[in-house]
Amino acid sequence: MGLFDFLKKKGGGQGATPPPSMRPADTLSGWWPAYGQFGTDVYASDVVQQAVQCIVREMKKLKPRHVRTAGTDVAPVDGPVQSVLDAPNPMMTTADLIEKVTWLLMLNYNAFVVPQWTAAGTLEALYPIQPSSVTFLQDAGGRMFVSFTFPSGYECTLRYDDVVHIRYSYSVNELMGGNQAGQPDNQALLKTLELNEALLSGVAKALKSSYAVNGVVKYNTLLDDGKMDQALKDLSDRLARSEDGFLAMDLKGEFIPLKREAKAVDADTLKFVDGKILRYFGVPLCILEGDFTKEQYEAFYQKTLEPLIISYNQAFTRTLFSRREAYGYGNRVLFYSEDLVFMTMQQKLELVRLLGDSGTLYENEKREIFGLRPLPELAGVRKQSLNYVDTSIAEQYQLTAAVNGKKVTINVDEDESEEDGENDEEA
Repeated sequence: MGLFDFLKKKGGGQGATPPPSMRPADTLSGWWPAYGQFGTDVYASDVVQQAVQCIVREMKKLKPRHVRTAGTDVAPVDGPVQSVLDAPNPMMTTADLIEKVTWLLMLNYNAFVVPQWTAAGTLEALYPIQPSSVTFLQDAGGRMFVSFTFPSGYECTLRYDDVVHIRYSYSVNELMGGNQAGQPDNQALLKTLELNEALLSGVAKALKSSYAVNGVVKYNTLLDDGKMDQALKDLSDRLARSEDGFLAMDLKGEFIPLKREAKAVDADTLKFVDGKILRYFGVPLCILEGDFTKEQYEAFYQKTLEPLIISYNQAFTRTLFSRREAYGYGNRVLFYSEDLVFMTMQQKLELVRLLGDSGTLYENEKREIFGLRPLPELAGVRKQSLNYVDTSIAEQYQLTAAVNGKKVTINVDEDESEEDGENDEEA
């Protein structure tokens, strides 16, 4: 069953209207809870598209994983949820899903993903949708619903709890990301884009005008208008016929070439304008150009990518699991950044060495530091630097050991332990 059939079954059909018991959702601001999804104005700019593309390309490297947490320990869970995360729907890969959702989020400041369930309540697919308008409703019991209208005219209404809703710049509006009307707040950015367009237009006009006139022909005699036009035509014909690049002229004519000098905007001005646009999206120029250091990428990750990843983690967890499954049993959907390299290997090794040797970290926590997914065989395993034994028997192992079938006390001091061993052997 495809998305269309699923939506038709769950939420109505062409021209469907909400049940009579439903009414527009209450909002403290008093705004009507209906929103249009039109956020493409600023994306005609190449700089804006490049900035968003940088974010999208990094986000699609994420690896979503169904895990179960117990305290600070994290264990992977293989099952229907993970199968769908690995293959969201018949048309998309995991990277496609993340790319689509991120583009919709940056375009509209809101992204919606509809989970498809079987009759038995098993997750079957995930579909990102692109509605033209969204209306929030509630029934007599206060349950929230969301009604989607698509460009084709198709309408459906779903329970809000059954929809993954990711917001960007969630501020003044109670239900949607963006400005008070639930739209992308691009007013400040549009001013910078207008300035950028004016600069580019000026450069284009300067180039065009510099090529409009190639030179001046000065005739050292008096010619009437008709003879002047004929003389210019003859000159153009001679230029067109000249294959060697030389032009013969008599004493009456003198050709004066004009120096072609296009006035372009200075590099500092262009860099300033581009920088203002890129800062709006949190993408530094070094990231855009791909010439960055580890420290610069880490700053980009923490400032721009990590907040989005947190939103994805929590939005998918809220929808795919009930409160009991999520908070009672620790089920989560986490988007792992194992392919996002923002720390040097030396820094990671030093961190694991300092905390891991003392038994502070679980083995799967160590893997997470390196961006690796947790392994089921390492769930609940914690080791420390004493031949890397389980922490539960570390003290016993330190105090006694089997040597030649005899129990020998081992002291903390190495020299003393050797002496004790020799005395025991003599005894």
